[in-house]
Amino acid sequence: MVHLKGGSRPPWVGLGAAVWLQIASGNAYNFPLYSHSLKSVLGFSQQQLTMLGVANDIGENVGILPGIACNKYSPWIVLLIGAFASFLGYGVLWLAVSQTVQSLPYWLLWLALCVATNSGAWLGTAVLVTNMRNFPVSRGTVAGILKGYAGLSAAVYTEIFGILLHNSSAKLLLFLTLGIPTLCIVMMYAVKPCTPASGEDSAECGHFLFIQVASVLLGLYLLTTTVLSHFIPLSDTVSYTFLVIMVLLLMAPLAIPVKMTLYPSNRSKLGTLGRPVGSSDQLIQAEGDVDKLEPLLTPSTSTTNIGSFHENDSVSEVDLLLAEGEGAVKKKRRPKRGEDFTFREAIVKADFWLLFFVYFAGVGSGVTVLNNLAQIGIAQGAEDTTVLSKTIPRTIWMTFTQIIMIITYLLFASALDGTLYVATAVLGMCYGFQFSIMVPTASELFGLKHFGIIFNFMSLGNPLGALLFSGVLAGFVYDSEAAKQHGTSCLGPNCFRLTFIVLAGVCAMGTVLSVVLTKRIKPVYEMLYAGGSFRLPQSSNH
Repeated sequence: MVHLKGGSRPPWVGLGAAVWLQIASGNAYNFPLYSHSLKSVLGFSQQQLTMLGVANDIGENVGILPGIACNKYSPWIVLLIGAFASFLGYGVLWLAVSQTVQSLPYWLLWLALCVATNSGAWLGTAVLVTNMRNFPVSRGTVAGILKGYAGLSAAVYTEIFGILLHNSSAKLLLFLTLGIPTLCIVMMYAVKPCTPASGEDSAECGHFLFIQVASVLLGLYLLTTTVLSHFIPLSDTVSYTFLVIMVLLLMAPLAIPVKMTLYPSNRSKLGTLGRPVGSSDQLIQAEGDVDKLEPLLTPSTSTTNIGSFHENDSVSEVDLLLAEGEGAVKKKRRPKRGEDFTFREAIVKADFWLLFFVYFAGVGSGVTVLNNLAQIGIAQGAEDTTVLSKTIPRTIWMTFTQIIMIITYLLFASALDGTLYVATAVLGMCYGFQFSIMVPTASELFGLKHFGIIFNFMSLGNPLGALLFSGVLAGFVYDSEAAKQHGTSCLGPNCFRLTFIVLAGVCAMGTVLSVVLTKRIKPVYEMLYAGGSFRLPQSSNH
């Protein structure tokens, strides 16, 4: 008999811990906070700095190895690797910016930045894959929550940077060198595979709503305190009070497992499908072990989806013995949309590449603005740029956000007075929205079994866009305009105007592709969410 991997405890403890680790995984968003110090202390040109921004994005988004590791090792091992990468990479950058070690070569700093920000890929993949598997029915909600906290990490770090570290780039890099590994070690044993939630618990919706409200409150709080500290001088006591309240808001999701412990419901004594915990049906749950059983199943009982294994009430031991005795080793059919794909099976599908290019157009262009945000603000005359930092297919929202991004890029290109901060805020929301939509969409089309490597391959659209649009296009245009002004810095709308026009064109192309993808995958959503509720795909009969 196959034994259950992971614990039988509710998965809410892991989700609460994942919130903190998602904040840590957003460490790549700190690049604008210390990029100016890299340029001034080490004497880099804008194009050299832009290429460091490309290294920042490559490290953040190249997560193929973490995706593979998530299917082979426990989450705590993946998190430990991420902690080591953060310590090593940011440690080298701190040595350079603090001038503890003089004259470190450019290639070493580029590589160190890749390693440092790659820690975010290890951390983010571990918590995202584990929690989406723990909440398979609510995968879209879980992905949105976790990526939302990852997006808030930029504001969290900015708060820490201003209040605790007094706007010191060297102190920030030292904080990342030591703080992220410490947090990983504290939290890593809480993130583990658990008995998947079935979605039948009436309290589950309320729990998710509580976390979503807490994240919105945190976002509003960070916005308010950032604006206040920008316009009003605050005493140290008030500033540190702001910091303590922020920490308490980050701890809010942990209130759910505390509440479940103090006030256990009757349903908590049941398994994922309403059966008592420890029943034989629940034992057939481990992915790797299910794979070993697949060759013994007849076509009427075979499955490629863990969830459908449960939904078909699993396979009786008599069926297995008969299949084995008759030598019924059948050729496994190719999966269909909504079932579990291997990476090789997914990569040859048109839907895979459509989703990739739609994502590439959205975040690949958006990251160009984020990487050059400080210089864009200075070029447009901003004195302080720190503050800048279900039956319907999800892809229809990608279409809407890309249309908004086209308008936003044109606003940037126009350089109209008063539009910089509004355009930056809108772009940031659209950028985060693209990622939050891509993650559950990939899982719904290609399943959760090999989700780690599939979504990390999709994430390559980010560094690819950074290389093409930020490293090659934006850096070249900026330095060319600066040379015309006979200086190293560029001022005026022409510094980035051509770049923004190109980005608007890329998003227009992405809009067309997202419409095509939406029409192709609409039947998947009608199948998965028929009747307004999620249905695990039936893989035995088609």
